Amino acid sequence: MGWNDIYHLKSPLFAGVNEHSFVYFVHGYYVEHGENTVATANYILPYSAALQKDNFFATQFHPEKSGDTGHKILKNFIFIPLGKPLTINH
Repeated sequence: MGWNDIYHLKSPLFAGVNEHSFVYFVHGYYVEHGENTVATANYILPYSAALQKDNFFATQFHPEKSGDTGHKILKNFIFIPLGKPLTINH
């Protein structure tokens, strides 16, 4: 639990998010890497920080508690189904 960085970002959900940006985790549970892993975090071992299957998205962290990085992720989530360009403005 607490702040940890995410990397290997492989989804439009993370457009404009830098590799190794920090996000806030609240749970001690984790999902192992799999074919739907789109972001990784590491706490003793690497695990899935986010998953995507078609138009379903899941994060192990709380974007709403993750500051500017979380704001970018939530904004991307809103614009993905609209087919709009994923540009991030502050």
